[in-house]
Amino acid sequence: MTLELNGLSIPADLADVMERLARVGADLARMIARNGIEGDLAASAGVNSDGDGQKALDVIADEAFMAALKDSAVTHYASEEQEEVVSFGPGRLALAIDPLDGSSNIDVNVSIGTIFSIFPAADTPEASFLRPGTEQIAAGYIIYGPKCALVASFGAGVHEWVLDPVTQTFRRIADPKPLPAETSEYAINASNYRHWPAPVRAFIDDMVAGAEGPRGRNFNMRWVASLVAETHRILTRGGVFLYPSDDRKGYERGRLRHVYECAPIAFLITQAGGGATDGSDPILTALPDRLHARTPFIFGTAAKVARVAAYHDLPEDEASALFSSRGLFRS
Repeated sequence: MTLELNGLSIPADLADVMERLARVGADLARMIARNGIEGDLAASAGVNSDGDGQKALDVIADEAFMAALKDSAVTHYASEEQEEVVSFGPGRLALAIDPLDGSSNIDVNVSIGTIFSIFPAADTPEASFLRPGTEQIAAGYIIYGPKCALVASFGAGVHEWVLDPVTQTFRRIADPKPLPAETSEYAINASNYRHWPAPVRAFIDDMVAGAEGPRGRNFNMRWVASLVAETHRILTRGGVFLYPSDDRKGYERGRLRHVYECAPIAFLITQAGGGATDGSDPILTALPDRLHARTPFIFGTAAKVARVAAYHDLPEDEASALFSSRGLFRS
């Protein structure tokens, strides 16, 4: 047994899938800790079917999870590294996965991770995943960092396990606390400021203005470029994460994938009392139109997510005026 469930009541076949995910996660954690000793996990492995660059570990992780799940209750497997859904034998579950999130951070030793989402299988492979995130029965991630942790929800709160490197067992620890009502951190890639829509600029301007601005308090900016690392920080101490759409070609709908990145993170965050939207509408009620569909993504402390949505609700002329009066980055 690699994963201690410690009293959690979940169906046996789902528990078996979680055990298999944990087993691969423990193997990947050991491999990542040895990166460079027997090979370079950050070496280029070409591009995936959606045109994004792959690292060697992206491919290794995808193959490992697929092999581990082939004879489980998972009948449909959807991965960032696979162009289409891969179907196994009979089963009642469908699993979507980003096998290795944040792979650009491998060679600089920054936290990376695995994100997964589990649905009841539908009549077809596509229907199993192109559905509202509210229909997930489990979602979570494994973070490979100073400690390796598995965080998951089965629809009744959020639970956390930490990998014991001696026994290679994920030991359950205290459940994460609900997100705080107020926090002083936000995460966004500020280098793209000039490309953002006016509501996002206005929201960030208010944060940057600090105690002298309309918010009347100082804030700290964080940006790790690893969705799992950003999520783990927010689950630990609150805050808000923004990856909006912008006016660059290919970024009109943001860059994060709805099915296997945003929906599972939104599931976890809402279970922790937070919010998750595309800027205006909830992620969990949205319907992706294809397996690799992208979406803008804003999640974290509920009050801050709601405030971003309020900026988007302003008429365009009012939002533009608001930006003009608070555009602290303007030359």
